[in-house]
Amino acid sequence: MSTYKRGLVVGKFCPLHLGHELLIRRATQACGELLVVSYTKPEFPGLEPARREGWLRAQFPQAHIVVLDDARLAALCAARGVPARTLPHNDDDGELHRHFMGWLCWTVLDLPVDAVFSSEDYGPGFARVLQQHYAQGAVAHVSVDQARTLVPVSGTLVRQDPHAHGALLSPVVRASFVRRVCVLGGESSGKTTLAQALARHFDTAWVAEYGRELWESQDGVLAYDDLLKIGREQLQREAAAAGQARRWLFCDTSPLTTYFYCVEMFGRAEAALLELAGHDYDLVVLCAPDFPFIQDGTRRDDSFRLRQHAWYQAELARRGIAFVHVAGSVDERVRQVAQVLAA
Repeated sequence: MSTYKRGLVVGKFCPLHLGHELLIRRATQACGELLVVSYTKPEFPGLEPARREGWLRAQFPQAHIVVLDDARLAALCAARGVPARTLPHNDDDGELHRHFMGWLCWTVLDLPVDAVFSSEDYGPGFARVLQQHYAQGAVAHVSVDQARTLVPVSGTLVRQDPHAHGALLSPVVRASFVRRVCVLGGESSGKTTLAQALARHFDTAWVAEYGRELWESQDGVLAYDDLLKIGREQLQREAAAAGQARRWLFCDTSPLTTYFYCVEMFGRAEAALLELAGHDYDLVVLCAPDFPFIQDGTRRDDSFRLRQHAWYQAELARRGIAFVHVAGSVDERVRQVAQVLAA
């Protein structure tokens, strides 16, 4: 049996760190239902509501998650037929925040609570306001690791440099701060070598080309349906690797390459693959075909490499995707990319 019928956790979660997760897990264990509310005014750059909501839903799928800004709150009020209000400012008096949350739970969400969980000293006063004005019975306050002994963390500290304090973030949160670099190039243009070299240089992870792996496992035969599978699996592997990466994740190819080969081999492509081909990267690197062409038994020829390179240039331009063109030795290419990333 749960100790409380419905619990409440409120926070900015900018970003969601392990201290927050401990708090929410403790509340989950003690309550039949859990309401988690996130809001901040003003917003912090790069920590917009959709991003925070994604973290919370990924980590706590059973909780009732409500992430607000003024526009979301107005839409929620309109849907419930409640006169709209605006969010209190972060610097507003604590009593204003307590009454705002009471109004939100009682009037807008129709989810009164009987317990408040916090790691802050405002908790008892918060529970008292809810009990006096926005509840049908007692509202308890449950303090969780207020001294920060179990998880020594500060949201302000993590916010200043999420990469330096990545150990205080779960993989799904840490991954969202990793910037992804896609390395493209025609056959025998050195893109795999460059992706590996960049990962070594920046002491981080890289993602190999799944299409080649599947091609080799199937003895050099790919069916039409395999191409969509390749595009999806490539992105799934990127997502998994991002949780282990440090600041940067270097990706050997992208679904754009898969789309190219699908059209090249079969003269058509699924709409879903075309959509995957538009996957965004923080930086796209295009390798010049200035390495001697090496025929390893799986490649076409140098004229195909040149045509493929030209296709990348035209397609990236058509899509309005900026890219960095690198040439020369592996060390020279690493230096060129490093200069861009340092800018």
